[in-house]
Amino acid sequence: MGNKSNRDALGARLKLCGGELSQIREVAGGGSYLSHSDLRAHFGLGRATSAEILEVWWPSGVHQVFRNVGADKFYVIEEGKNQLQPQKFGRPPVPPQLGVNRENGDFAS
Repeated sequence: MGNKSNRDALGARLKLCGGELSQIREVAGGGSYLSHSDLRAHFGLGRATSAEILEVWWPSGVHQVFRNVGADKFYVIEEGKNQLQPQKFGRPPVPPQLGVNRENGDFAS
């Protein structure tokens, strides 16, 4: 997530190095008519449990380096912050006034 650069990190370049493997991704939007590309950069590490180095070059010129990045996770990277934050997933809480049975998800009549 960009602070000096654009919020969606469009144009940011990421380089991941682990073992003998080196991969580069560039964050790009768009795609084709009425579509959009995923803004997350996805890297495949095979059987490795972590990557040795993840480097990020932001459009503003800021350069960040992260070491020992764990595999099988999504991270939020903020421009200028020196730590990776795991991305949290989950369902938003359902307000009780909607009449949803929390045990089985059915609507109450």
